[in-house]
Amino acid sequence: MQVHSVSFDSSAVVDPSLQSGEIPFTLKDVRSAIPDSCFEPSTGRSLSYFFLDLGILAGLYALAAYLDSWWFYPIFWFAQGTMFWALFVVGHDCGHGSFSKHKWLNNLVGHLSHTPILVPYHGWRISHRTHHANTGNIETDESWYPVTETQYKQMGHAEKLMRFYLPLLAYPLYLFRRSPGKQGSHFMPSSSLFKPSERNGVITSTVCLILMVGFLGVLTYQHGLLFLVKYYLMGYIGFVVWLDLVTFLHHTEDDIPWYRGTDWYFLKGALSTIDRDYGVFNSIHHNIGTHVAHHIFSNMPHYHLKTATEAIKPVLGGYYRKSSEPIWKGFFRSYLACHFVSDDGSKIYYQSPTNSRN
Repeated sequence: MQVHSVSFDSSAVVDPSLQSGEIPFTLKDVRSAIPDSCFEPSTGRSLSYFFLDLGILAGLYALAAYLDSWWFYPIFWFAQGTMFWALFVVGHDCGHGSFSKHKWLNNLVGHLSHTPILVPYHGWRISHRTHHANTGNIETDESWYPVTETQYKQMGHAEKLMRFYLPLLAYPLYLFRRSPGKQGSHFMPSSSLFKPSERNGVITSTVCLILMVGFLGVLTYQHGLLFLVKYYLMGYIGFVVWLDLVTFLHHTEDDIPWYRGTDWYFLKGALSTIDRDYGVFNSIHHNIGTHVAHHIFSNMPHYHLKTATEAIKPVLGGYYRKSSEPIWKGFFRSYLACHFVSDDGSKIYYQSPTNSRN
């Protein structure tokens, strides 16, 4: 197995457990290394990130409306999409309960963060919880999990197009249809995604989305389609690209193992992700690239993840993964190398039609 610009702790070279597949530490060991303060959300601090993102977006809109110039709109669209993505990350913390200790506030800010960018807060929150509980499990993971070689060969052209050739535009389709092999919709309370006790929350989020779409429709009726394109649609597409790019890079790497059946358990699966460096965007999108610690302890506020990561590195040793590649290079390498996994076995890795080991 070749490692591509991914830094590992030196213990990976000498620790025989890395070859045997046995993890030489427990979840308790990892938790004990992290200061208790990292698990304490600050409502004031969390709200400051939320209002900062809203303030930046308001400033961008004001500047775009004032200039009303086609030379500026591409800059506006990129910045707007980036800030939509940052707002999504705030709602993501709400969904994990790490925004504050108050459930009502988490739900309120979650809806205020996600509804404007057409994300059904409760529907996505619940499916994302399933993803975190099953990360690294080929059979039960919820999103960005590999298909088997047989499934890949049986996929239709349209499905392959969205999954493998236009992956950075896949998110809206996922909301309606989930991932390959899964049934249900994030908008329908009757979906198998949800328990009966969760359906009222799903209905609330879907109604919020319908109202948002209606609001956009009224704006389009009053000001024309070009207005919608200039001030919303292009920024929304930018947000979708950001979301799919970051999520893809968290879980799509040909050096990260996947597991089946009893060979999988939570900690082993949670380690099947990778930290990535987005440079100047790290702080803008709230350090979401600090992903290993987040997957082990998803109830940790994003502003404590860097501290927690430094604390757990000595415990994880060679099991901690961080890519040193430029983001564009890491994406294109995984884009070309990661299509499917073997039909059987466990602790298996992504392959592509050109490097299949069968």
